[in-house]
Amino acid sequence: MFKKVSKNLTRQRRHKRVRGKVVGTPQRPRLNVYRSLTNIYAQIIDDAAGKTLAAASSLDKEIKAQMGNAGNQAAAKLVGELLAKKALEKGIETVTFDRGGYIYHGRVKALAEGAREAGLKF
Repeated sequence: MFKKVSKNLTRQRRHKRVRGKVVGTPQRPRLNVYRSLTNIYAQIIDDAAGKTLAAASSLDKEIKAQMGNAGNQAAAKLVGELLAKKALEKGIETVTFDRGGYIYHGRVKALAEGAREAGLKF
């Protein structure tokens, strides 16, 4: 019959498909999102140079002090705001959003909205 495919495997396939189209350049780097059950991580990456320009996660000291539970939308929004603040300090204003194969909903959407509110354009 049919073999059951895990949710993570289908997410990885979606992510591979998206990464064929979304590329970070020095002028417009890529904002990448990874989410686990307990935390959320975001990086701004220049794919041409292969370097991470800025990163933030729910494990950072600033966020951990404010939030007890790091696996919720409020923590994701704080991660987006912190990442945008770090990016703007380095002169990065516009990015392309790479949702990592995740549906643009919940924590991923909260992170994106937090980054937009803090000044990033995408």
